[in-house]
Amino acid sequence: MNKLFIFAFAFILCIANSNGQPKNVDNPTTPSSVSKEVLITGKVIDKETQDPLEYATIAFFSKKKNEIVTGGITDINGNFSIPVKTGVYDISIEYIAYKTQKISNKELKSDENIGVFSLEVDFASLGEVEIIAERTTVEIKLDKKIYNVGKDLTVSGGTVSDVLDNVPSVSVDAEGNVALRGNDNVRILINGKPSGLVGLNSTDALKQLPAESIEKVEVITSPSARYEAEGTAGILNIILRRSKLLGLNGAITGSVGHPDAASLSGNVNYRTGNINLFNTTSYRYRESIGRWYNDVKYNDINTPDLDEKRDWTDVRKGFTTNAGIEWYINDSASLTSSIVYNNGNSDNNSVNNLVQFNKLNNTTSKSVRKDPESEDRETIQYSLNFTKNFEKTDHKLTFDFQFEDSNEDENSLINVDGTDTDFVTTLDNQSNVLLQSDYTLPIGEMSQFEMGFRGDFSDRSTDYTVELLNTNTGEFEVSEDLSNLFNFKQYVTAVYTQYGSKIDKFSFLLGLRLENTRTTLDQPTSGDFKRKNLTGLFPTANLNYEFSDSESMTLGYNRRLRRPRGFMLNPFPSRSSLTNVFQGNPDLDPTYSDKFELGYLNRFGKFTLSTAVYYEHSTNVMSFVSRETGETVIIDNEAFPVIERGPVNLATDKRSGFEFNLNYSPTRNWRVNTDFNLFKLKRAGEFNGIDLSSDALTWRARLTNKLTLPYKIDWQTNMNYRGPSDDAQNNRKGRFSANMAFSKDLFKDKASIAFNVRDVLNSAVFKNHIITDTFTSDQEIQFRGGRTYNLAFTYRFNQKKKRERNRDFDGGDMEM
Repeated sequence: MNKLFIFAFAFILCIANSNGQPKNVDNPTTPSSVSKEVLITGKVIDKETQDPLEYATIAFFSKKKNEIVTGGITDINGNFSIPVKTGVYDISIEYIAYKTQKISNKELKSDENIGVFSLEVDFASLGEVEIIAERTTVEIKLDKKIYNVGKDLTVSGGTVSDVLDNVPSVSVDAEGNVALRGNDNVRILINGKPSGLVGLNSTDALKQLPAESIEKVEVITSPSARYEAEGTAGILNIILRRSKLLGLNGAITGSVGHPDAASLSGNVNYRTGNINLFNTTSYRYRESIGRWYNDVKYNDINTPDLDEKRDWTDVRKGFTTNAGIEWYINDSASLTSSIVYNNGNSDNNSVNNLVQFNKLNNTTSKSVRKDPESEDRETIQYSLNFTKNFEKTDHKLTFDFQFEDSNEDENSLINVDGTDTDFVTTLDNQSNVLLQSDYTLPIGEMSQFEMGFRGDFSDRSTDYTVELLNTNTGEFEVSEDLSNLFNFKQYVTAVYTQYGSKIDKFSFLLGLRLENTRTTLDQPTSGDFKRKNLTGLFPTANLNYEFSDSESMTLGYNRRLRRPRGFMLNPFPSRSSLTNVFQGNPDLDPTYSDKFELGYLNRFGKFTLSTAVYYEHSTNVMSFVSRETGETVIIDNEAFPVIERGPVNLATDKRSGFEFNLNYSPTRNWRVNTDFNLFKLKRAGEFNGIDLSSDALTWRARLTNKLTLPYKIDWQTNMNYRGPSDDAQNNRKGRFSANMAFSKDLFKDKASIAFNVRDVLNSAVFKNHIITDTFTSDQEIQFRGGRTYNLAFTYRFNQKKKRERNRDFDGGDMEM
């Protein structure tokens, strides 16, 4: 691995200098050796008060490419002293909420004091910053929608999961699983790539990452060929905040909550000259109270009915830091290196109360099963990105290298009626290597060609050990029948090409991706060994027609797949319940989907309307089914059948839907956002001779209202409703939830305080009625334990409330 890293670094430096010697800024034919470094000094003050302005930024732009060559910030006395190579520059003097001053075509030949700059307050800018900072804006591109996350009060002090649950088209269920337009097969990326911030369990990781770390969320329902084909629903790309302002800037947020919760997070950025340093660090503590209820009635009169109630308290602690350095090698090349470290643990104390009712003699018996589980997680990820910009705008080559190692250890001591019976240990380890390179070539003024390579190599091992109590010796002994070792490898290599162009008001982006997937499943303890090698083509097409600057229509097609995840292939049964177990299926095959989408966007007056209709046809669909295993367990001298739930390749799906988003801003202080999604799922399939076909229609609606009250107090309310849905075995009930929050800016907008209440009505309960040939079951799940409260305080230094836009994370889309 070290040799690979050294080779990659040497390769990058060679490319960075591929144009020969560095050139003089104002004379490309003159070697840099003839230029020298001079010292430029000056001072920045407030025009009205004459007070010095600390942290004002002074930037020197090259005349050749109009890019920042170097710069610096003022000290506490407003003075600056910046070394600059001789040449001709445009100089910019800026300070937050002040009018910018510029000096054009300034020739620097020797040390010089360029004077005192008196900046005046830009009142129009102040208003603009306030408006934009409050709003969550939407950008529509050929292959995605970009939600620039504004000041969403209801997630202050919350997590990324809380943010995603407020993004249109996205929903988060009781267990924290993310769905896009009702489809839970969503590929989640961080800054355009798989990330150690997600780790082995994306659900847990998204609950640890602070909401304040997000700059924007890209909802990619019609991915272009540049993106990996994984994810039949599409891709959610979470872009983390990283400022590129000169000088030192950042923010820190602390929060407390009930049930017991606390967090402290901060981001800091320092840029000077050709070096940019950045860091985001957070620590979180959260206590969650939950309940699970399952009432099972068997058709067989000889089988007692079961009433099972599980209550738990889940305590999570987590530390995450993401630190890196960007080196602007020269005017056209940059190198970014970063490291992500995540360390977290959780303690889940689960109590399972089982009541059995004998229908023959009308008697009941009870048992209590305790399953305290502790979990430790650690992830470390190294990444290296090289970007080379050529002479022509948008002519670019990028190279990415990423190595990640994750460990997750779980321990559970199961207690039944006061006696320890089982000790279960799960040791998970995963390593992943990512290699990726993309090349973009503009053709003429309005066309673009792109090609690239990607290799994603993942190795995961799961060591599952069950120790049962020997009642004769009083000692725990390893059960060879229940313990197992599972090794899983998945190597994905891909190449792609795509071409886009704009002809008058019409633009298109056409692409083709080839992916090869090699998987290996190895169970040394049982001797099972499976290997698969699959290759597929994945075409994409995105078309756009602009009726006017404010009205456009898009049409997209793409072919996607869903690969089985490790837990779906892992044949180890769960042990949290003796009568209800989950078990993976190592024979699962991928699901393939063809997707079509027609979208419409119109901005008129104070309204912004975005709608879409979509259709998806999927084959070899993976679905979770419940069935009796034929085995029984003895509880209080009664035999109970064991119900197993797990994934199978079940059916063919036809999914269609309609999406409607409307934003309305009647006044500067009042904004209303609505989101409505209606989708239908028609499934044809059977399992073990049982017809599991279904035809389900459901819908979701979301309404966000934000109003500025007197004394500039912001009040925000979110209301969410998920309609009922049915399939072959499940009848899910509708669910309503509401969140409310208040916020106030302090200290001349350098700080803010926010108070929010989630699930105000204590109504976010998931209810489901399951019907099979042999039993029926009623379930209720409430993961957050009802209403929660949170108080958050944020302090910013030298950082605009209007977040910086960053276009360098993933590219690949064409703004026509």
